[in-house]
Amino acid sequence: MNENLLEQLNESQREAVVYCDGPQLVIAGAGSGKTRVLTYKIGYLLQEGMNPWNILALTFTNKAAREMKERIGRLVGQERARYLQMGTFHSVFARILRAEAETIGFQPNFTIYDQSDSRSLVKSIIKEMQLDDKTYKPASVADRISMAKNHLLLPQNYAQSTWAIDDTHGKRPLVKDIYIRYHERCRQANAMDFDDLLVYTYILLNNHDDIRKKYIERFQYVLVDEYQDTNYAQQSIVVLLTKERGQVCVVGDDAQSIYSFRGANIDNILDFQNKFDGARLFKLEQNYRSTQLIVQAANSLIRHNERQIPKDVFSKNEHGEKLVLKPAYSDKEEAIIVCNDIRKIRRQEHCRYSDFAILYRTNSQSRSFEEQMRKDGIPYRIYGGLSFYQRKEIKDVIAYFRLVSNPNDEEALRRIINYPTRGIGETTVGKIAEVANNHGVSLWTVLSQPQVFSLDVSKATYTKLATFKSLISGWADRLISEDAYELGHAIIMESGISKEIYSSSNPDDLSRQENLEEFLGGMQDFVAGRQEEDLGDQIYLPNFLQEVALLTDIDSDSGDADDKVSLMTIHAAKGLEFPTVFVVGLEENIFPSPMCTNSMRELEEERRLLYVAITRAEKHCFLTCAQNRWRYGRMEYDTPSRFIKDIDSSLLSVESSKDGMISAASVISRPATRMQNSRPVATQFVADPKPRLVPVRHESPRPQSVIGDIGLKEGNVIEHQRFGIGTVIRVEGSGENTKATVEFKNAGTKQLLLKFAKYTIVQ
Repeated sequence: MNENLLEQLNESQREAVVYCDGPQLVIAGAGSGKTRVLTYKIGYLLQEGMNPWNILALTFTNKAAREMKERIGRLVGQERARYLQMGTFHSVFARILRAEAETIGFQPNFTIYDQSDSRSLVKSIIKEMQLDDKTYKPASVADRISMAKNHLLLPQNYAQSTWAIDDTHGKRPLVKDIYIRYHERCRQANAMDFDDLLVYTYILLNNHDDIRKKYIERFQYVLVDEYQDTNYAQQSIVVLLTKERGQVCVVGDDAQSIYSFRGANIDNILDFQNKFDGARLFKLEQNYRSTQLIVQAANSLIRHNERQIPKDVFSKNEHGEKLVLKPAYSDKEEAIIVCNDIRKIRRQEHCRYSDFAILYRTNSQSRSFEEQMRKDGIPYRIYGGLSFYQRKEIKDVIAYFRLVSNPNDEEALRRIINYPTRGIGETTVGKIAEVANNHGVSLWTVLSQPQVFSLDVSKATYTKLATFKSLISGWADRLISEDAYELGHAIIMESGISKEIYSSSNPDDLSRQENLEEFLGGMQDFVAGRQEEDLGDQIYLPNFLQEVALLTDIDSDSGDADDKVSLMTIHAAKGLEFPTVFVVGLEENIFPSPMCTNSMRELEEERRLLYVAITRAEKHCFLTCAQNRWRYGRMEYDTPSRFIKDIDSSLLSVESSKDGMISAASVISRPATRMQNSRPVATQFVADPKPRLVPVRHESPRPQSVIGDIGLKEGNVIEHQRFGIGTVIRVEGSGENTKATVEFKNAGTKQLLLKFAKYTIVQ
């Protein structure tokens, strides 16, 4: 990396980038260029002679990994960046575990269970143990097991721990036995859940020193993004990979640690210097995102937290406006105020709807805003909702794919053995499961050899099981001879799923059909994309399944540029930024959450959550609270959030529809009272004879080029079917191996194998 590039960093960023002599903690305040520092540091390591395959960078989202890799590619060249070991904890460790699977007693084709699969298996075990599912709620028990794994507490240790004692006090003494069975069943099914990807990586490295040394030699420098979000297991793995060399750089912000409910432990970042001998602390304190007053207001809020690494975040941007608090009488009025402000600011500043975000503490708060925006014709999108891959018809298809890829996958087999209906009922499945448990083998093993295991079923059922086995085995034989789309399409057609879904034309079934078509389109895109980018050896069904399994809601969002207001929880908003932000529902019993008010540790996390919300704003930040709102089937009256008074009153304007501009103190001290002559009444909904739908942009497909258009040359502007407009940087190779490197306006730099690329030359 030359001096010219280092000059693009401020002094604090530059110091953090060039220090590579030992463990390093970079505290990056909101909007301070965290990603820039990580990107330049990796570029610096490469420039200093380190091989890209010796650098391991761990992130929390696939999107973050992709963006960093693209930025590094622009600094040092795409070819070198291509070999960086970069990805999420789970995706990187999944690759390691597949390579070393046999060492820990797994087969390399193990399935990755998502949360839904895990809960389904727990539910089955609770039923088999004849336990009351109201006491042993499957979701609750599954979460308990997950949290234990995050603390590297295996079943045998769990049974002897204080966790088991707590379960007994909570009248759930058999959680430890459910955990033991769950662990055994996963192993029998050759499956790992998301937490296992961490647990087994730790076991692999901790119990097999030769393998640990191999990966220490491979990963000579380790970087971790968002370190405040790591759990105990993740930190333990980082320690195992770096304790000899000490070449580790972690970046994060303790003031933005908001994921304890997922197992994140703020102590990891607060105690980093104690955990890693000789660790140095670097602080990035200049905020490049927000105005000075927004930064000062956020600082004044977070100063009330005791457990933190002190820093003084500042901004050299314009002075800006104070935060504005807008109290409302009700959640309905709150929504009207917000929508009116969006229309006013958009008109005054000629900005887009996508410049606005509405952030709330809980998903349920979106209802009133959605209703008002539909009424006002304001387009919006919600982050969060039900993920596409969680819809039933998609889960059914994926279960088929999983079983074909790994026949020992118990959850997949249970889901589709009788879907579409083929006469293999729950009684038969129960008998198979009983025999499998008695012999310590998978359900598929018994199903494949029913006579060997003396399975007690009728001759007709034997025939049905044999037909089902033949179907799955036939597809399995085609796993590496047909790409994911070809085989996937065949499975959907030959299994009877297509016939079942297309057998009706009612609205629900039409929606299922659209989802299935979209899914197939996504598979086509997966195959075509990998072929275009010269990854033709990764176009098969198992590759597609791993891609799907590692998706998160925020990763799977299309990220499109449609002009819509964004509605989301504050947790979903972390890492994003918007010119104008509304933080709504700032009331006691909502924000802070009533579940967090009895613990100082939890209350401080709630305050950090508000800090994250405020620091998403670049230019305008509005806070709203409602005096009353419908919740839990009744009208509730609340006082403004205690956090409002934590914000320096000189940095906060309060705008009341009744009193004009008033002091923040008067709002905080104002008691929550019922309005005169008011009484709880049912909400009235008036049907609109011409309902206004959320605008959706539809675009016609563009014409495609001749495959491998030999007229393409450096400097051409092309319109690509998936990546949009881009400029050709260079064309190399000849014939079928001709490749073009293209800088796309939104998608970044891509290398395309022209025989598969679909594009038109614009100029």
